[in-house]
Amino acid sequence: MGAGALVEPLVVVTLLFGGTWVNRNTDYRIFDRRRSPPSSPRSSSPSSIESGRSSPRSSSSLLDRASSPSLLTPQEPKWRRREVRILGIRKEVVSPNTRRFQGYFLSRLLMKFPFLVEAWYWALIYWVYQLGRAFSAVTMVEGTVNVARRHALQLIHLEKSLHIFYELPIQHWFLKHPFLMHWTNRIYSFIHIPGTILFLVWLFYYTTTRNRLDLPLPNKPKGEADGSPAGPKLYAARRRTMAVCNLIAFIVFTLWPCMPPRLLSDKDVKGKIGDEARSYGFVDTVHGAEGESSVWTQNKFCNQYAAMPSLHFGYSLLIGMTICSIPLASKHRRSRSARLFGLRFRLPSPRRLMCLAIGVAYPTIILTAIIATANHFILDAVAGAMVCGVAWTGNRVLLNLLPLEDYFLWLVRIHKPERRVVGITSSDEEPLFDDMPGDILDF
Repeated sequence: MGAGALVEPLVVVTLLFGGTWVNRNTDYRIFDRRRSPPSSPRSSSPSSIESGRSSPRSSSSLLDRASSPSLLTPQEPKWRRREVRILGIRKEVVSPNTRRFQGYFLSRLLMKFPFLVEAWYWALIYWVYQLGRAFSAVTMVEGTVNVARRHALQLIHLEKSLHIFYELPIQHWFLKHPFLMHWTNRIYSFIHIPGTILFLVWLFYYTTTRNRLDLPLPNKPKGEADGSPAGPKLYAARRRTMAVCNLIAFIVFTLWPCMPPRLLSDKDVKGKIGDEARSYGFVDTVHGAEGESSVWTQNKFCNQYAAMPSLHFGYSLLIGMTICSIPLASKHRRSRSARLFGLRFRLPSPRRLMCLAIGVAYPTIILTAIIATANHFILDAVAGAMVCGVAWTGNRVLLNLLPLEDYFLWLVRIHKPERRVVGITSSDEEPLFDDMPGDILDF
C-alpha cells in the first residue's frame, strides 16, 4: 500500500471537509450573536413546501430566535414529543428539547457548517459497520473459513444451475487486456468510499444548499431556489438507506460468511473441496504483486469473508437510482420534441439525459469491477441489489431512533441547526434520521 495508507484516508477527510466548506452558511457569523441572517417573506416549513401550506410563524421571528438564544433559554420547554412506529403501532414519547443549547459554541459552529453534522453521520454509519466487520475478522476461527469456502462453492453450483456463471470468462477477458485490468483494479479499490462521499456532498448541495433563498451561490441570484424540488427529505432518506444497507449486510455476512472467488485458489487447502476450489482458477488481481490494493481492502481488520452481499454494488445501485430519478429544478426539466421516420416524440432535457447516463454507468462500472477482479460472485451483486431495495423502501424504521438522538444531544449539550430551506426556518430540527413526515422519493 505504501503512501496509500496516508493518502487514501486524507482523500476521504478532504472530501468531507470540502463538502463542509461548499455547503457552509455564508450568511451566518459564529461569534456575532447580534447579527441575524436576512429573512425572506416567502416563508414556510419544509413539510409545508410539499403540501402547499404556509408556516404559521414568520421566518424573521425564528431567525431572531436563532440569533439571540440566550434571551429565550428560560422560555424553551424542556421536553419535546416524538412518535415511534413499530409494526404499525404508533406511540408518542417525550425526549429532551435541545433548543436550549442553541447558543453554545458547538451549536453555532454547526449552524455555520451544517454539513459537519452529515460528516459525523457518515462516520458513525461507516465506522460502526467497519468495527463490526473488524470484530468478525479478529474473532474468526478456521472453521468459519471452511464454512465460507463451502458457501462460495455452493454459490458457484447455484449459478451453474441458473446458467449465470460468467465470472471466469469475464475475468479471463480482462486479463487479456492488462491496461483495462489495471484500471479496473483501481476502480474497485479506490472508488467505492470516495465516490459515496462525493455523492453525499453533491446530494446535500443540490437538495438543501441550493434551495436556500438567503444564500448567494454560484449561478444563483440571492432570493431564488435552484435545487431539486425534492428538498432535504430526499437526502435524509438516502442517508438512512445507507445505514439500513450496512445493518442488513452485517447480519447476512455474520450468519452466512462467504469467501470471495479470489480466495478459492488457496494452495494450502487439502482434500476434494480444495481441489474443486482451485480448479476454477480465479486470480486475485487486486492484491497481487501488480495489483492496486488500498488501505480499505487490505488490512488485518478487514473481514475477507463478507462477500455476500456486495455493498460495492448495493451502494452503487442506490447512487445510480437516485441520480436517475432525482427531481430536477424547473429550468432543467424542459424536454424537446423531435421527429424520426415521420414520428414525433419528445426527448428528455439534456440534464435528465446526463442524469440517466451517469445513473446507469456508475453501477454498471462497479458491477464489472467486482466481477472482473474476482472479489464477488454475480449472486453477491444480486443480493446487494436486494439489500438496497429493502433498505430503500424500509429505511423509515430508523426514525424510531430519534428519541435516543435527542438524549445524546442533550448529554453533549448540542443543538443541531434548523434546516433553512427555500428561505425559511423549520420549527422542527433535521435530526439524525430525519423526523419529517414523509420522504418524497422514498419508493
